[in-house]
Amino acid sequence: MIVGTAGHIDHGKSALVHALTGTDPDRLPEERARGITIDLGFAYRRPKTPDEPVLGFVDVPGHERLVHTMLAGAGGIDFVLLVVAADDGPMPQTIEHLQILDLLGLDRGLVALSKSDLVPPERLAAVAAEIKSMLAGTGLIGAEIVPVSALTGAGVAELETHLLLAAMEPMLRPAGRAFRLAVDRSFTVAGAGVVVTGTVLGGRVQAGDRLLVSPQRLEVRVRGLHAQNRAAESGAVGQRCAVNLAAPQLHKDDIRRGDWLIAPELHAPTDRLDVALHLLPAERRPLQHWTPVHLHLAAAHVPARVALLEADLLAPGGTAMAQLVLDRPIGAWWGDRVVLRDQSAQRTIGGGPVIDPWPPVRGRRRPGRLATLAALASPDPAAALRALADLPPCAIDLPRFARARCLDATAAAALWSSAELSVAGDFGFAVARRQALGEAAVEALRRHHTAAPDSPGLERDRLRLALPERLPTPAFAALLEDWLAARRLESDGTRLRLPGHAMRLTAADQALWSRIEPLLHERRFDPPKARELAAAVGAQEDAVRGLLRRLAKMGRLVQVVPDQFFPRTAMAALAAIVGGLAEDGEVTAAAFRDRIGTGRKAAIQILEFFDRAGVTSRRGDLRRVQRDKLGLFGRTE
Repeated sequence: MIVGTAGHIDHGKSALVHALTGTDPDRLPEERARGITIDLGFAYRRPKTPDEPVLGFVDVPGHERLVHTMLAGAGGIDFVLLVVAADDGPMPQTIEHLQILDLLGLDRGLVALSKSDLVPPERLAAVAAEIKSMLAGTGLIGAEIVPVSALTGAGVAELETHLLLAAMEPMLRPAGRAFRLAVDRSFTVAGAGVVVTGTVLGGRVQAGDRLLVSPQRLEVRVRGLHAQNRAAESGAVGQRCAVNLAAPQLHKDDIRRGDWLIAPELHAPTDRLDVALHLLPAERRPLQHWTPVHLHLAAAHVPARVALLEADLLAPGGTAMAQLVLDRPIGAWWGDRVVLRDQSAQRTIGGGPVIDPWPPVRGRRRPGRLATLAALASPDPAAALRALADLPPCAIDLPRFARARCLDATAAAALWSSAELSVAGDFGFAVARRQALGEAAVEALRRHHTAAPDSPGLERDRLRLALPERLPTPAFAALLEDWLAARRLESDGTRLRLPGHAMRLTAADQALWSRIEPLLHERRFDPPKARELAAAVGAQEDAVRGLLRRLAKMGRLVQVVPDQFFPRTAMAALAAIVGGLAEDGEVTAAAFRDRIGTGRKAAIQILEFFDRAGVTSRRGDLRRVQRDKLGLFGRTE
């Protein structure tokens, strides 16, 4: 169990940790010289029997100017040891630390009434009553108050017993979480290299793992590690770990306090956070929209602005959705707690949990967006998914949801099942909603075929926009793939139709086509234009041109330039040639011209058509081939 000390400067936090562990957490020379904690201190109480748990202590500074350092150590603690000196009683930093602990959602802890040997019993009783009043309305309401003296040792054994009993209580930590560690120190060890320390907030780590330092996306390998101050094969959620990292030219200054050591799939730095923001009741005035603040999340500290989403003011003691716009990207995930201090960094003003780590820039105040945030706020991920599945656009980006909740692949798959989602590609749908979308697609095509019987079908994006829900293009593509596989719809190039639907030529058109078709196939890479075909078969030019256009609508021909139509099989063959010529994904017009045996003008016209169709994209004299589009025109035969 990780125990975090909190309290006012010179109230005896470090001395108490020393009494419990035998280790002085003040590791810096200037800390020992001045008798105060400047940076984070760490100490461990070793078990005296095999059944006892290891207690890790994070000793944080109590000086008001070092609250930002206190916040860096408070993010990963399991249990609060609030220290109040009996002679002083609660002081300003006692109250601010308590506010911070409450904003972080910490509700397990006790109070050590230190320096109890310096005051008479009646003073102890008065201070204890004051502490109970101070704890009212916080997560530590009703916490045990233990009088102690680090000098005489009085009460230390009782305090130790309370801590051990708390450590033996089961702590509910979600399973199936990907690894992440909030870095609070980075240093070099002779003969080992760079070491980072922090608290593991999710998952496990072991030697040989390949991880990322985020947000800078620095790839590293774990050479070895210590957990709870001992050499270990692995480290797990809830433990303080020192991780020895390896990477080419790695230096300790490449990694800073506030960075994250994470599983690669979690990497998604953000400069915006949607949070459920609580403004402390002690604030004298409402919080205004776009107020500048200092944001603390785990060990990170970054300036930010508060964009209120539900009103222009947030009253003291109130809670509302807000978007925090950061000066630089940091790592953040669902449920992480932020603490906000005022622009001068003199006082804590509020905080709350992260609801969406990657919110939209536009439309953040719209009712639909606020409804989405209300759904995302649910602590039950299955309930959140079910609520999201009923909100527009009714398609849940599952990899994004899993990343936000730090789920590994196994836990994510189990969650999709428990939430009763119907999965298509990377998207999840409510079963009934997905069925309704399929029926709506079929009905939209049926209406189109009735209204335009001479049309080969609807373009894909037109069908997407015809559905009752405005699905994102990737979500529609995932559903469409399933509809096509189930043969509910058919595709002919860029057009979609119902099975069995076909444009049919009249007898006259069929007779004219039987004379034209061989001429197109004779010169399939440079077919005759409409006027040339009309002259060759002795037909009216307008009649030939109209027939070619109808055949293009039917998908049997492709109009590449005005008045020139290619058989679809010829276009498929040309696309295959482009793909075959591409070296390192790129092709030149000269190579394409030589391969198909036409003039430069004809080759350029074909390539420009491919540019418009998305098969290629021009970059100077080169064209990059989009291989996923090479099959746009079907097969070559």
